[in-house]
Amino acid sequence: MERLGATIRRRRRDLGLTLVDVAARAGLSHPFLSQVERGLAQPSMRSLTALAAALETTAQALLALSGTAPVSLVRGGTPLPKLDIAGGKVRSLVQGERAMLPLEFTGAPAEFEEYYVHDGEEFLYVVDGTIEVDVEGELSHLSGGDSLYYAGGLRHRWRQVDTGPVKVVLVQHNVLRDRNAGDTAAG
Repeated sequence: MERLGATIRRRRRDLGLTLVDVAARAGLSHPFLSQVERGLAQPSMRSLTALAAALETTAQALLALSGTAPVSLVRGGTPLPKLDIAGGKVRSLVQGERAMLPLEFTGAPAEFEEYYVHDGEEFLYVVDGTIEVDVEGELSHLSGGDSLYYAGGLRHRWRQVDTGPVKVVLVQHNVLRDRNAGDTAAG
C-alpha cells in the first residue's frame, strides 16, 4: 500500500494539485486521501477508479506503479499491490504505466455493482470459475477458457455466478498513456 500511495502522491504533485483538489474531484475526504498516500488506508477499487479519474489516469495504471523499463517481468511472488475488491482481490500483472494494463482478479462480487465506463478497450479471460458479464445490458456467461472483448466507452460490470473459485485476467488498453505519448511526439 505504501508503493501505491507514493504513486498517487507523485501523480498528484506532478499535476500540481493539492490533497483537497484531488479529494474533491474524486468525491473522497482529504483525510482519507492523505491516509492512502501514506499507505495507512487501502482504497476500494471504486475509490481507486475515482482517484485515477481525478488524476487523469486509470486505476490500472496506478496499480501498475511507475516505471519506464522496456521490459516488465512479474513473477508470481512479486510483492505488488493487491487491492481488496468485493468477493476477492485484484493485482497488477505489469510494472510501470504501459499501453496495455493487465490485472488478475481472484474472486468476484456476488452481485452486480455499478457500471464502469472508460475509454480503453478491454479483453477479459476467465482462467477459472464462472462469471456473468453485463456490457450495455447484454449478458454473457463465461467459464474457464472463455474470453470477451469489448470496445471502450461501453458500460460494463461483472459478477460471479457460482460459489467456486474465480480467477479472471483483464487487460485494458491505456488510452491516456497513448494520448500523452502522442502529445509528446507531436510537441
